[in-house]
Amino acid sequence: MAYVHAEIASQPDCWRQAADLAPTVLDRLPRDGERVAVVGCGTSWFMAKAYAARREATGHGETDAFQASEFPTGRRYDRLLAITRSGTTTEVLDLLAALRGRIPTTVLVGDPASPAVSLADAAVPLPFADERSVVQTRFATTALALLRAQLGDNIDALVADAEVAVRAPLPIDPSLIEQVTFLGRGWTIGLALEAALKCREAATFWAEAYPAMDYRHGPISVAAPGRLVWAFGELPDGLPEDVAATGAAFVHSRTHGVRTVLGRWAAGRNPVDPMADLILAQRFAVALATSRGLDPDAPRHLSRSVVLA
Repeated sequence: MAYVHAEIASQPDCWRQAADLAPTVLDRLPRDGERVAVVGCGTSWFMAKAYAARREATGHGETDAFQASEFPTGRRYDRLLAITRSGTTTEVLDLLAALRGRIPTTVLVGDPASPAVSLADAAVPLPFADERSVVQTRFATTALALLRAQLGDNIDALVADAEVAVRAPLPIDPSLIEQVTFLGRGWTIGLALEAALKCREAATFWAEAYPAMDYRHGPISVAAPGRLVWAFGELPDGLPEDVAATGAAFVHSRTHGVRTVLGRWAAGRNPVDPMADLILAQRFAVALATSRGLDPDAPRHLSRSVVLA
């Protein structure tokens, strides 16, 4: 587990570097008012969803997120932004090639020498966040930190929360849980989807994710003693009580170990940033793998990049 442990722990430093980089690459990133499409595959798609929702909510412009394979090529956008760690994923390369000369394209990429860089109109390399692990953690969140910095989010506060999250006790013992459902609202839906994916990838574990307001429209039926519901960001009214009635455990940044370590609530400060909460979920997934006798650095059926013949 040498790779994934170290990469998860390095996220605060990577996010700090991303915030420092952001002002120097503004000409390559979406401008205010542009109609933007953001694409990725797997984890990168979930970061695209988080950024798209965050960008629209903060008034910077209409933004849609797509899996690279499902991009509607007949739709008009001012810019396409692709997030790709390796820069070699087939679906991303095919899309960049298809859009060349039609839509300005930018890639956020881990490897500055990758094929995606030559296919895009502009590139923002993040080699300091590239990874050796198959399971993505720090590259994807660093890309999101960079984009949030461009939106004006407080990355210093985010980094402070992250520095606690990398060492805080996990909110619950993974060995006691047989199933987990992650929930989010707005931009944190992408984080919830990513947390569930980490549990599936690293630990082959039954994990689901939904918008928090939709959870009571069916998915709550799987909640039960020995199962866990973990929410990111804003909570719908009454949700903790509804989960408690099922006997399932409930985790939220206002109620788990981060609260105790940070002391945020007694001091009346802002809530823990949901991206710091995602670090805890990443660590939870790795601990799940360990408790199940699995190596999260060698996930089943996965490779670092999907390159199709």
